[in-house]
Amino acid sequence: MSFAAPWLLLALALLPVLWWLLRVTPPPPRREVFPAIRLLAGLVGREESAARTPWWLLALRLLVAALIVVGLAGPVREAGRVLPGAGPLLLVFDNGWSEAADWAARQQAAASLLDRASRAGRAVALFSTAPDEGGVVPPIGPPMPVAEARARLAALRPMPWPVDRAADTARLRGWQRGAIAYLASDLAQPGDAGFAAALAASPVLELRHAVPAERLLLPPRAEADRLVARVAQVAQAAATPPAAVLAQSGDGRTLARAMLRFAPGQGSAEAPIVLPPEIRNQIDRLVLAGSASAGSVALLDERWRRRPVGLAAGNALSAEAPLLGPLYYLRRALAPYAELREGKVAALLGRDLSVLILADAVIDDEATQQALAQWVEHGGLLLRFAGPLLAEHPDPLLPERLLSGDRQLGGAMSWGKPAHLAPFPPGSPFDGLPVPAEVQIDRQVLAEPSVALLAHSWATLSDGTPLVTEAARGAGRIVLFHVTANADWSNLPLSGLFVAMLRRLVALSAGVATGTDGSVLAPVESLDGFGQLGTPPRAAHGLAASAFATTAASPRHPAGFYGPENGRRALDLGASLPPLAAAAPVAGARQARLAGAERERAYGPALLAVALALLAFDLLLALWLRGLLRPPARPTARGSLVLLPLLLLALPARAQDAAARYPALAVHLAYVITGDATVDQVSHAGLAGLSDYVNQRTAASIAAPAPVVPGRDDLSVYPLLYWPIVADAPALPPAAIAALNDFMAHGGIILIDTKSGGSGGDFNPGADASLRRLG
Repeated sequence: MSFAAPWLLLALALLPVLWWLLRVTPPPPRREVFPAIRLLAGLVGREESAARTPWWLLALRLLVAALIVVGLAGPVREAGRVLPGAGPLLLVFDNGWSEAADWAARQQAAASLLDRASRAGRAVALFSTAPDEGGVVPPIGPPMPVAEARARLAALRPMPWPVDRAADTARLRGWQRGAIAYLASDLAQPGDAGFAAALAASPVLELRHAVPAERLLLPPRAEADRLVARVAQVAQAAATPPAAVLAQSGDGRTLARAMLRFAPGQGSAEAPIVLPPEIRNQIDRLVLAGSASAGSVALLDERWRRRPVGLAAGNALSAEAPLLGPLYYLRRALAPYAELREGKVAALLGRDLSVLILADAVIDDEATQQALAQWVEHGGLLLRFAGPLLAEHPDPLLPERLLSGDRQLGGAMSWGKPAHLAPFPPGSPFDGLPVPAEVQIDRQVLAEPSVALLAHSWATLSDGTPLVTEAARGAGRIVLFHVTANADWSNLPLSGLFVAMLRRLVALSAGVATGTDGSVLAPVESLDGFGQLGTPPRAAHGLAASAFATTAASPRHPAGFYGPENGRRALDLGASLPPLAAAAPVAGARQARLAGAERERAYGPALLAVALALLAFDLLLALWLRGLLRPPARPTARGSLVLLPLLLLALPARAQDAAARYPALAVHLAYVITGDATVDQVSHAGLAGLSDYVNQRTAASIAAPAPVVPGRDDLSVYPLLYWPIVADAPALPPAAIAALNDFMAHGGIILIDTKSGGSGGDFNPGADASLRRLG
């Protein structure tokens, strides 16, 4: 314990004088009838001085005086950290990207060090180790008064790039004026050894966390039907809390959430983000929840959205024929939504593609087959359409083996009339698309029957014959339409369903980057130290499109978006950082905890507040002793004080009784009484929990759930009726059925629970039978 003004404690020596002054209190006045003659006869001619101050009142006043003296002296509880050395103090502050997550705690620790320097009368110099927006590590300033250092410390901000230990070491070698207080980064940086040696040349107090808690959001990995979020941390021997990654759109809406769990000793974790293609293409960034730094944001560019599509046909001469060519309908269906490229397969594979569409094309060249298979395994989507050539000469690049020949209307393998499409199965990318009744199939190729054929079918005919089949190959996928891309075998290309199916398949593919050549892309937006997009720093320069994969974030190339709006590229901080590792402590430095240790606390204001409260209490006591305050002494008043708590206790009970008797006075959720005590108890507990959740999270006020019996109780005052169905439920009487119908006719909602179905639910045939009987 120390004092900001210890000389004020000398006033404690005046307490005996105060005792002598306070011990005299004039007696309270007395009311007497004045019989003048008789009183005058009994007078005694001597002087008396009253000394009637009670000892406890005197002790209270002395306590108040002592509290005022000690409070004005400014007592401060130390946090156990004493500044090293003597003379000016250099405050070294790591302010790279990894320090942003706990920036407030670091600022508080630095302010505590400045408080100690102020009480010790020491000047302070500041040194931030990360390069500024101009790309230069600021020099060590001259020692300054603590008040000026506070202002500069408040203006300090974390930077969205790592520290520069080489420049830090060069700056630090020139400091020979005094001791150093170092607020250290928890993560190891290149060049830490030389920097630690420069620090060790002076007395050092090093403040750091006991266990590194920083996490880094790595760029996601794109797969055929999902994004895989990745998070890195320093491997810990014990289990660490899970990390939540949010997929957000450009306007800040959260579209999905993934939980990543770290096993003991694990330095990274992954979790998939599965979304429909249309929603997935709206993702603009991934954000690590609970952390605000440039390392907690991964920006998504056109590699996750741009979908170049290649078109090739088996017969190049007739491919462009209007209304007849196999590419005619494909081009018109995809041109408004994708970047189309046409040519031979070998030439198309030499360019960046997301989807390659082959219309009745047979790949009989072995070199082309190998190149195409390798392209698919690296994430490409190969979309094929059948035709006479493919029916006669199938190649290996198909999702399923085909039967020789084809099935057609009026042929050897035929059906009596044109076939129609069946509804798309769940799990198919076409699920949810309406199936027009006018779409019909006259001819198709057939896949060899197998056990897994239906599992790999994304569309089937009404008789169960597969129409669209698929197979995963590595990170990519092969999809086959068993009909032609023109109207020869079916009228599917003439329908709007054909356009919708192609759009969903293209959206299912992995995107490619724009401008992978040497063109230079200018910075448009960059992340600040807290992970917010803004104007790029003044030292930011353009970056060659081919260098994004190997360029680390720095003041010259900050993390953010580069290039024009229709061809943005993202540079993420986590793309090029080395694996995270814990930093080693500075040799010979005195270690202290950056967080978790006790902070210093000033008790002066609290002591003065207590003294003022006691002075007010002393004033009331003095007035009471002098008879100026007459406490109520009537029995009726004492009885009122006794009855008041009982009345206050009775009010909630009367309010609850009124709410139960008149349910329309509050909003209640109701449940139907089944007669099964266990089921009724679960119903009451579930609705009570739902009511509490809504009351805590919204402005609504929902009272306790109410049990009801349809036909007996009035249901019109309840917005929601929960009805659990038990196996032996009796048939409803007509009055109950009429009450339920009237409840729903006036807008009421009935939630019927049969305790069956759902994911993980147990099948309850008795409840289902009861529901049918009740209905």
